[in-house]
Amino acid sequence: MLVNVREAKSPLSKLIVAAEPGDEVIIARRGKRAVRLVPVTSKTFRFGSLAHLVETVPDFDGATKE
Repeated sequence: MLVNVREAKSPLSKLIVAAEPGDEVIIARRGKRAVRLVPVTSKTFRFGSLAHLVETVPDFDGATKE
């Protein structure tokens, strides 16, 4: 789907709905392709998600407390 900027202003929510399942939505400026509207994928990594796999060792750097 190719839409000019002026045409995209009012039906933006409809264009977002079209892009969410993966339909290609391209917004053009004066007939020339400018941007592609794509869905945001949730590929986040939480560092703490693997915490249960890490063994903690007291004084791991070898420092001794006296």
